[in-house]
Amino acid sequence: MGLKILLITPPYHCGILEIAGRWTPVNYVYLAGELRRAGHEPVIYDAMTLNHDLTQIVERVRREQPDLVGLTAFTPAYPAAIEVLTAVKRLDPKITTVFGGIHPTLLYAEVLTRHAAAVDYVIRGEGERTIVELADCLSAQEDAAAIPGLAFLRDGKLVVTPKRTQMTSSELDQLQPAWDLLNWADYTYFMIPGSTLAVLSSSRGCSEECGFCSQQKFWERQWRGRSPQNVVAEIARLNADFGVNVFMFGDEFPTKDRARWEEILDGIIALQRPIYILMETRVEDIVRDADIMYKYKQAGVIHIYVGVEAASQDGLDRFKKNIKVEESKEALRILRQAGIISETSFILGTPEETKQSIARTLAQAIEYDPDFAHFLMLAPWPYADMYAELKPHIVSFDYSQYNLVTPVIKPERLSIKELEQEMLNCYRQFYLQKLPKWEAMSDDFNRRYLINSLRKMLSSSFLKAHFAGAGKIPAPVQKYIQKLAVS
Repeated sequence: MGLKILLITPPYHCGILEIAGRWTPVNYVYLAGELRRAGHEPVIYDAMTLNHDLTQIVERVRREQPDLVGLTAFTPAYPAAIEVLTAVKRLDPKITTVFGGIHPTLLYAEVLTRHAAAVDYVIRGEGERTIVELADCLSAQEDAAAIPGLAFLRDGKLVVTPKRTQMTSSELDQLQPAWDLLNWADYTYFMIPGSTLAVLSSSRGCSEECGFCSQQKFWERQWRGRSPQNVVAEIARLNADFGVNVFMFGDEFPTKDRARWEEILDGIIALQRPIYILMETRVEDIVRDADIMYKYKQAGVIHIYVGVEAASQDGLDRFKKNIKVEESKEALRILRQAGIISETSFILGTPEETKQSIARTLAQAIEYDPDFAHFLMLAPWPYADMYAELKPHIVSFDYSQYNLVTPVIKPERLSIKELEQEMLNCYRQFYLQKLPKWEAMSDDFNRRYLINSLRKMLSSSFLKAHFAGAGKIPAPVQKYIQKLAVS
């Protein structure tokens, strides 16, 4: 007999993630699909999107009466996830609790020893096969120690089972995501009013080595792409069956294999559906694909994020980005010429950061001229290559603050308050010089898209309090922003 399994998104909110839209929990859709195929009864409860608090979550668990509760979390959401798991065990200690995602995978020993009362099992790495085998094992009352990809405590001792081999490209094609378990009315992209949004994953993994990141560690620097036919068929189904018209490619590196990616673009174009595509990739792939950028446009790509991260070659090399300054500039120029919205980010807050270095970063961001720029605080992920170097400068070990916006690393020559003010000034100065450019744009869709995005930024719980402060923006610009807010 199968188990009833409740998959819950942690109720984590920082005022940033929610600016652009409400995002489908694609990882849960894949887990649920494989659980259902194995004869179990999965339920997806997107507490984050529903903005439910702990009391509401506990009440939902009480109503569902699951045999197993599963959560995944990245580092900032980790404390919220632990609160949920603790509350579940307090409600009913017999419910099996399972925890997965980047943070538990890379810090499973810390998770289990600090939160033994809340977490029964940690799934390390890809979860689809592991959670199915665990559910089968629990249903049959067998020993979980035989299942690869797990960590758990037994009689107070840590048990770490053998590493699970990652799925191949053909195995990814065979997954059956349970899209029908979502309430599609909950998911929309605010920049396109009335839209229905789906996050999908055309590939898994990252083979790069950025020193501040964790994706390559989670994926063991392996990249696997689903077949173009499989990806295009999923887009067609989501559009036809659920009315999805905005697709966010959530994978880190969808364009890695040019031939595969071009075949995906050709397949989407052949669908002849009125859809919009959001994505991220690396700057060198944009430069590589300059000759087929028209296919990006024809396929519906409207917005691309590329991680520039640093304004100098020394900074890029320090972060192990493996790109050149000239490539970053050229990639943004190509996107601008193609009429595709460009978005990038610059990392602030290294231990040696100064007001002068931040001013240089801002000047470079303005020179690069992306449509959107984010000035992000360096987060000291406890499993990243840079962590040992950053640890002496960390002023907060509250993981919920590691949101790329709150400063948690103190530079040697700046106070935390000064660093925050410099970051806010970067946002202010960058977007003030953008406003007249946006107003003069001839592309009506892009102009409305950018203005709508600015309006959403100004309504965020974080930026509203700081970026749009009445005394910090010149009066004519305040009036212009007010005009945008009601347009």
